[in-house]
Amino acid sequence: MNSRPYNPDIAGRDLKYYIFDWDDNILRMPTFIHLQRRTPDGGWRDHLVSTSLFSVVRNDTENYRPPDGDWEKAFVEFRDFGNVSESKFLKDASEAIDRLQSGLEKPPPSFNTFKKSLIEGRIFAIVTARGHRPETLREGVRMFIDKVLTPLEKREMILNLRGYTVLFDGKDVNDGRTDEDVFEKYLDLNRYHAVANPDFMKYVKVTGAASAGPQNSEIRKQFAIVDFLDHIFGILERVGASRPVSVGFSDDDPGNVRSVMDFIRKNLSRRFPSVKFVVYDTSDPSIDKGRKIVVSGQMTLPLASSAVPSPA
Repeated sequence: MNSRPYNPDIAGRDLKYYIFDWDDNILRMPTFIHLQRRTPDGGWRDHLVSTSLFSVVRNDTENYRPPDGDWEKAFVEFRDFGNVSESKFLKDASEAIDRLQSGLEKPPPSFNTFKKSLIEGRIFAIVTARGHRPETLREGVRMFIDKVLTPLEKREMILNLRGYTVLFDGKDVNDGRTDEDVFEKYLDLNRYHAVANPDFMKYVKVTGAASAGPQNSEIRKQFAIVDFLDHIFGILERVGASRPVSVGFSDDDPGNVRSVMDFIRKNLSRRFPSVKFVVYDTSDPSIDKGRKIVVSGQMTLPLASSAVPSPA
């Protein structure tokens, strides 16, 4: 470990950022969608569906439907009720981490990449089809750090974050901020978008067809991606950084992957022509880290090899 109170190697790192889906990508959550499934005699029977299976059957309206035609009833486990400390999301995240650490499950495709991005202090976005409040997802990230990172890894993260402070904010490393202050600022810099959350829908002014049905989470995720990119470039403009930028998106839902790739080609590559966009299709759990697809951009450095500046 470097003896200085910050990591001076930050100055040589490239600007690389990540957008992570959560379920079956970072963690395999024990959360179920409540559906009804058609029976052989033409009736309907209540049927619980995992997030991974839902990505397969969600467009099969002949055999699956939400209870009483109400998608809110289908996704009741994916919403917040009460305060954050009572969140089922946090309970499920804790259980998912415990199962990984006990060896009962193999880490999902983006688990280690997410862990590495945290240690290196990369700015990231969580973009999920869930309906939680941003503070719920933020607390989920905090829990991940608390339960997954070792004390040595947490210290390395703080040294990296202080390195970004010295490099991009021009502050003395002994500016009086505690490690907890630096950590909180880092958590605040990231984006937490659950695109089925009512406040998120108001924020992006999604109306009509784009606000109804689970398939339109693809459209909402596009808004979340643009928000994150605007956020990143606002930071880069503030700190005066002028290096090549690379952004990676990972998702286990093939529909979301196709939608994002199409959105990048038709929209984002024109609006952000200097950015290298890389998509990781993590729908096949047998492929470590998912299938990497470079959608646009000219950078050749691998996305997972370098850290992302975080002017914490």
